[in-house]
This record gives sequence, C-alpha cells and structure tokens, in this order.
Amino acid sequence: MHVVVIGAGIVGAATAVELLRDGHRVTIVEPGDPGGEQAASYGNGCWLSPSSVLPVSAPGLWKKLPRWLADPLGPLAVRWSYLPKAAPWLLRFLGAGSSMAKVRKLATALQPLVHRAPDLHKQLAEEAGVGELIHKTGLLYIFPTRADYEAQAESWQVRRDNGIRWIELNQDELRQREPSLDRRYTFGLFIEEGGHCTDPGGYVAALVRHAQAQGADLIRAKALGFDIAGGRLRAVRSSAGAIACDKAVIAAGAWSRDLARQVGDRVQLETERGYHAMITNPESFPRYPIMPSDGMMANTMTVHGLRVAGQVEIAGLDAVPNWKRAEILRDYALRTYPGLPRNLPPERVKVWMGHRPSTPDSLPCIGAASGCADVVHCYGHGHIGLAAGALSGRLAADLVGCRTPVIDPAPYNPARFN
Repeated sequence: MHVVVIGAGIVGAATAVELLRDGHRVTIVEPGDPGGEQAASYGNGCWLSPSSVLPVSAPGLWKKLPRWLADPLGPLAVRWSYLPKAAPWLLRFLGAGSSMAKVRKLATALQPLVHRAPDLHKQLAEEAGVGELIHKTGLLYIFPTRADYEAQAESWQVRRDNGIRWIELNQDELRQREPSLDRRYTFGLFIEEGGHCTDPGGYVAALVRHAQAQGADLIRAKALGFDIAGGRLRAVRSSAGAIACDKAVIAAGAWSRDLARQVGDRVQLETERGYHAMITNPESFPRYPIMPSDGMMANTMTVHGLRVAGQVEIAGLDAVPNWKRAEILRDYALRTYPGLPRNLPPERVKVWMGHRPSTPDSLPCIGAASGCADVVHCYGHGHIGLAAGALSGRLAADLVGCRTPVIDPAPYNPARFN
C-alpha cells in the first residue's frame, strides 16, 4: 500500500521506518525540518525511561488549580487568557487521576509503551547509523532526604507494580556516583534499565534520512485534510497538493486535533508547553541523567551541552514564550551543580520552548479513525513521546497493515473522547 505519514517527529519517523519494513510505499508530509527546533522531538528531556508510567494527573491535584492560575512561573501554570479554551481539557485532566485506582489503571496502560524503550531505540538508531546517540547507562532520581522519597512512596509503589526496579543510594553512595551534585541531596534511586538519547533532534533527522534511503518520499508541506469517498481514503490534501494514497497515519503531535476531527474523532488534545535551558561546555555536569524531586526537571548531558528540561504551561499553540520559565531551569542547574559558574554569560545558555501533545489522561491516541478506517491516529504522547515513540511506530504500522498488533491498542482508542 501507499501510506502517507503526517508528521516527522519521533513518532512519525519511527512509524515510517516500520511501514517500510513491512513493505509499504511511504510518503512523509512535514512542513519543517525533521528533528528541527520547531519540533517537540528536538527539545525534550532526552529520557528513555521505563519508569515513566505515571499519568501527569494525580489525586488532590484540583486543590492546586488556584496556585497554577496565580503563579505564571510555577512548574505547572495556566495562562488566564487561555483558561476558557483549556477548561474542558483541564476538567477531564483533573478527573483522570482523581483516585489511586485510576492512576494504577493508567499506569498499567502506559507500561507497555515504555518498558523496552532503550533497547527498541538502540535498534532503530543503529539501523539509521547513529547508534552512538542512544545510551543505556541508567537513570537517577535524587531527593534531599529519604523522607522526601517516602512522601512519594505510593507513586513509587505503582512503578514497582509495573515491573520497575531500582537501587537505593544513601548519601555516600550517591556522592560516589554523582560527585558533581549539591550536598543538599542525600538520597537517590538508580534505575539500571533506563536510558537516554544525547541528541534527540539529530536522532529524529537520522531516522527520516534512513527512511528516505529505504525509499520513502519526504514532502515539505502542511497536511490540510483528507479526500474520502465511500468511506475509503483517496488522498491526503496538503499545501503542496493532493497526495493519492491508500492509508494515512496522523502523527502531527500537538497539531493533530483538527485533522482528527475531519475523520470523525473529537479528541481532547492540548499543548503542554515545555521549556529547556542548555548550558554549553559546562564546567560541571552529571554522569547520569538526573531527576531532582524538588525540581522535577530532567538534567541530561547531551552532545550540545547540559540540558535541563521541564515545566508545563497551558497557553495554547500561538502564545509567545515566557522565557523566564527557561531561566528558572537555568538557575536550578546552577543550584544543583555547584561547579557551574554563578555568572554564566548569556551566549552559553540556549533556551527553547516546544509543544508536548497531551491528552488529559496521559494516554496517547493510537487507533483507526471513527470516520474512516484507512486513517490511523498516532499522537498525544505528552511527556513520554521520545520513550514511547519506537513502540508506537510499530503499533501504528501493525494497525495500518491489519497485522496482529505488537500490544493491545484498546487503551489508546481515540474514540474514548467522542
């Protein structure tokens, strides 16, 4: 079949490679540079984490909504001007994790997407000739005290129930592994099965080049919609004209909602705007990717420098960035690694903002469209887009080819929002 993949982020790139593996003809439609700075895949936290099974929503989160509205620089903020538009998504978001029973159910659904992430990405990267970008060195969660970890014990038990194992590190053991850390951190959890990518943008670009080398076409255009007749897909309409095809995959990230509506699915998809600060040539940096409990941002050494990524801002696709949020990440890095100079010159700090495509229940949308089975949804991965991208690409290709799916796609059915 001729399959059009709409979007060349990590999910679209992995889907294209898997479709080619199955013998299909593939056309990728992407208006920007694959792996370019406009893409969420470029600026994420670099983690390939089997432990990323918890939904963003959690019990009691509704109590924090007034704080989100009042503090534009908090770790999760909602812009007042965008609140009316975001309200339906926010209400469903608050309900999704309103009990631990709901959290456990969502974690069970997220686990298959990420539990083999480092190995699957290593395989893809090696096929694309960039195996050196994927590392399975482990991931380190750090806490000021053991009591801070114990305060999150219920969440960590959910991880344990989903097969995640870790090594506890006391103050001396943590210092041996990470001598660069500020001494306020005295307890850690080391997850050996974790991995990371040292250049997500370069990795995605290499996957698309690999797909092209295997015969895929890349059309630099924006997908506008679909030509459907008698319930069957005839073409994908784009700014470069109609592209005749047998099937299509929507993998356009945060820009997928309007395309989904055209094929019968009113998905609740919002952009969780995320930021990062990149410190070039850092004098001090972590040996392992680190997640501090008191900051909840990913600290990862990349080929371009020390990347500190995090923050959630609900403000839509069109609002201008609030670069003070990236400055918070920079300042946090300075407090976490005392060996960094206090007076970093601006030219050594690069800031970025991108759009995580997020559903209120943290589950992606993967499945056939309600209005045309020839169109397959594959987007909405939120904070786990990079980690879940490899498995999601395989699953989307299975659904396109009507093969036995690699995992049960039922939890990710886009029609759950209809």
